[in-house]
Amino acid sequence: MIDVLVIGGGNAALCAALMAREAGASVMLLEGAPKAWRGGNSQHTRNLRCMHDAPQDVLVDAYPEEEYWQDLLKVTGGLTNEKLARIAIRASSHCRDWMRAHGVHFQPPLSGALHVARTNAFFMGGGKALVNAYYRSAERLGVQIRYNAQVHDIELEHDRFVAAHLAEREVDGQRLPAERIVAKACVLAAGGFESNREWLRQAWGQNERGEWPSDNFLIRGTRFNTGVLLKRMGELGADIIGDPTQAHMVAIDARAPLYDGGICTRIDCVSLGVVVNRDGERFYDEGEDFWPKRYAIWGRLVAGQPGQQAYSIIDQQAIGRFMPPVFPGTSANTLADLAGKLGLPQTQFIQTIEDFNRACQVGTFDHTALDDCHTQGLTPAKSHWARPLVKPPFYAYPLKPGVTFTYLGLATDETAAVHFAGKPSRNLFVAGEMMAGNVLGKGYTAGIGMAIGTAFGRIAGAQAASSAGFAASTQSMEARHATV
Repeated sequence: MIDVLVIGGGNAALCAALMAREAGASVMLLEGAPKAWRGGNSQHTRNLRCMHDAPQDVLVDAYPEEEYWQDLLKVTGGLTNEKLARIAIRASSHCRDWMRAHGVHFQPPLSGALHVARTNAFFMGGGKALVNAYYRSAERLGVQIRYNAQVHDIELEHDRFVAAHLAEREVDGQRLPAERIVAKACVLAAGGFESNREWLRQAWGQNERGEWPSDNFLIRGTRFNTGVLLKRMGELGADIIGDPTQAHMVAIDARAPLYDGGICTRIDCVSLGVVVNRDGERFYDEGEDFWPKRYAIWGRLVAGQPGQQAYSIIDQQAIGRFMPPVFPGTSANTLADLAGKLGLPQTQFIQTIEDFNRACQVGTFDHTALDDCHTQGLTPAKSHWARPLVKPPFYAYPLKPGVTFTYLGLATDETAAVHFAGKPSRNLFVAGEMMAGNVLGKGYTAGIGMAIGTAFGRIAGAQAASSAGFAASTQSMEARHATV
């Protein structure tokens, strides 16, 4: 019998598998995707938000616990479990040595990644390199890895895990029979339900315009996160937490692919110009705060607009001040021509830009600081980086909501145990996106997802090994006691 079964193949699952194996347990990891697409959403990530009290290798200055916590509190509007959030925050301060031991490398942020040199450690080679490093380490340590292994059911005895069930399936032209995999303990880390179009439609429903908003959503991450296990665990009586409409949702290029567009589809010039909907009207403060603290609210904002469509508008003054998107913008030398190319109502669009230009109170523009360039007498206001759009050519980037991962998940505690009627399971644990809603009730700040996944993946792996009868290693104990 396997000691620890890990279901999932992304960062949290890999951290759990590695920790359990380090503790001496035999480990099997089931990745539902083919090998070429392994890693879940983690393959699209690029950094980890890290607490630190002094400069550390690739991190400058300091980012103390209380500031980290306040940043998280602000973006979630208080919809967070402080105890679990602080576990993730504290663990982020010392996990990088362990990550390096498993082949992960870090680098300073690129010049276009604004405002995060102090707060975020970037993976050399991005998330794909991180995932590959973990898989290599897992293989070297003897973790059994199986691909195309989509678990469709979990077998329980009350709150105790017994077995996972794989349906009959076809892999590389070969028909494989259904399987029942028994283990002493299990970690669930199979992601959210963001690529389940039917579930998204059910969650978001129909709006007052008769639209089904989720029909216009793009999925930034993996196509394999369909929420099968999340739904099944709810049916089996596991405690569920979170709002099914809340997610890490970003305004991305409307020309991005339906799935797996990743980080390169993000549009990062929003704070340097204005955003209008398809009626040519602004609808939110583009300069509310630094972009890494606000980029994740814009997907939901665009989701509330007609047709779930918007356009980020800048002029020549903004060029070179943001990470260029993968697709070129639509350009024109006049606002009228730009409106024509975009199919926007010309009169309203020009009026919106002219009203904005007149309202700009230009002080000392500085896109690296919360500057004093703001609007006056305009609704919605623009709080920072407000400069008249007057220097052609003008550029427009089409926006749609891009869902990274959903926040509906399984309730847990500091041991990462799955809860049933408020009580923790003895041998079933959860990590990553399947429990992120405990920390993220809404909102997002760059790199926090990887912090949650790394912290609770390590805790879940150590706890699963312990429940299977293996004493925690020094590193496992370190992960477990990141809470004190």
